[in-house]
Amino acid sequence: MGITAKFDGVAVTTQANVYFDGKCVSHSVQFADGTKKSVGVILPASLTFNTGAPEIMEGVAGSCRVRLKGAAEWKTYGAGESFDVPGNASFDIEVAGEPYHYICHFG
Repeated sequence: MGITAKFDGVAVTTQANVYFDGKCVSHSVQFADGTKKSVGVILPASLTFNTGAPEIMEGVAGSCRVRLKGAAEWKTYGAGESFDVPGNASFDIEVAGEPYHYICHFG
């Protein structure tokens, strides 16, 4: 069972963001200071995401392989690890086996 954290002054969008035919599902969170994050899960799949703002993807559970746009090498990330994605870019992500749970920090 995961850890539940409580934050004061937080708004959560209860309607899920569903991408890639349900292979990625997240919920948007906005903090009182205007900071935005999403909390979600990616099921086993190979996907390409495009970014608007810069992002930090923080792994909570599971693992993934990531290749940033223009990079030749894939890198593996697991729980407790994160990777940065520039704004107006893209990245390929592969999840095999267990789902990859994440927190995406925007901006």
